[in-house]
Amino acid sequence: MSDMRFILIGLITVTIGFIVLGVFGAQFTEITVQTKEFSECYKYPEDQPPVRIECDQYLQEKNLLFLLVILIISGGIIGLIKGIKGKWDQDVKPDEMVGPGGDQDNDDADNKT
Repeated sequence: MSDMRFILIGLITVTIGFIVLGVFGAQFTEITVQTKEFSECYKYPEDQPPVRIECDQYLQEKNLLFLLVILIISGGIIGLIKGIKGKWDQDVKPDEMVGPGGDQDNDDADNKT
């Protein structure tokens, strides 16, 4: 893989991490406020009365989601760093080059003259 591919993979992975945090993290905002302010936690379904829930279990789910997001974003950052610091494209040996100007010692060119 080239440097540019690692940079693109890193950017996409970091973006996916922030999207996951934005989409799934919003449901935990309400529980975080409830645990800091009150002793009991409730979930508020739209068509039912409030339901009492376990605060500790919900906070554990929140922490697992946060850990997942941290892992996704960390993987993206590692890919970015690997792509920025990588020198795979620049460290190609002359005998491994292909394309125009890649093969300077071509025996076919000597036979044509």
